[in-house]
Amino acid sequence: MTIQLKRISFAVAATLLSASALAKDFTPSLIYDPSGKFDKSFNEAAYTGAERFKKDFKINYRDGQIASDAQKEQLLRKMARSDSDIVIAVGFSFTQAVETVAKDYPKVKFVLIDAVAKGPNVQSIVFKEQEGSFLTGMAAALKSKSGKVGFIGGMDVPLIRAFSCGYVQGVKYINKNASVIQNMTGTTPAAFNDPARGTELAKSQFDRGVDVVFAAAGGTGLGVLQAAKAAGKYSIGVDSNQNHLYPGSVLTSMVKRVDVAVYNTLKDAKNGSWKPGVQVLGLKEQGVDWALDKNNRAQITPEMEKKINAAKADIVSGKIKVVDYRANNSCPVQ
Repeated sequence: MTIQLKRISFAVAATLLSASALAKDFTPSLIYDPSGKFDKSFNEAAYTGAERFKKDFKINYRDGQIASDAQKEQLLRKMARSDSDIVIAVGFSFTQAVETVAKDYPKVKFVLIDAVAKGPNVQSIVFKEQEGSFLTGMAAALKSKSGKVGFIGGMDVPLIRAFSCGYVQGVKYINKNASVIQNMTGTTPAAFNDPARGTELAKSQFDRGVDVVFAAAGGTGLGVLQAAKAAGKYSIGVDSNQNHLYPGSVLTSMVKRVDVAVYNTLKDAKNGSWKPGVQVLGLKEQGVDWALDKNNRAQITPEMEKKINAAKADIVSGKIKVVDYRANNSCPVQ
């Protein structure tokens, strides 16, 4: 090789090295609602998905938590300005903020979990909560001795009504004469972060004869699960698998695979296959399910398991159609 060729080779190598050094690393961001990433429920499921992505791809992510509604746009903008490639907002309450901020940062990918936001750079991921709740309703009716089961929701919005409606349909599928006592915790996002109120509502339902209660209430549900354990009753967890919190007392959990949704959207963004639009995840897509593990195995009889899984297969095939409350803001059964 001549001296001139060597010089050219060194120059090319130096240019490639410089380009590599200047290449921007993939930077994802995640924002939680006020319940925080360790709520043992919805937010923690998102955190689990992000942590799995971090471990598998050796890529760090930024995260943050709002303390009030006023901080939604502020934190979204901060993440977008900080060279984030993708910003994931965890919770339906971020809908308007995501739509607003996404317009101002068209090169940033935005993801909204649990609601639909519009925008050419926005991906919305929603779930068929009614399908998973149907299965937990079956479990409640099959386990109940009193014929009275309960439901405690967080914020009174159509999303939480979809949980309750699916649950009631599952209860009635097993026992059409069963009674379902329902309470909502409140009408603001604070309803998802009030364990004391959850305990109070659960005790009230137990006093009325309820022996199994389903809590779809985020952090508030932790109070419900604790009250059920103290009263010798059964509870049903939500979003994350909460069976391990009170083994033997948590009958099952309606698992919403927010962790999988977060992991997959981060992976797609990294690989260049991410697309805007709406994803709807139900039993067929393995987006929701009921939880059976070592912590509740003794509470679920083989007969119960067989009936629940048979119904699950029928929902996936379309033989059983679970009504979504959000379709008409009404439930066919009460």
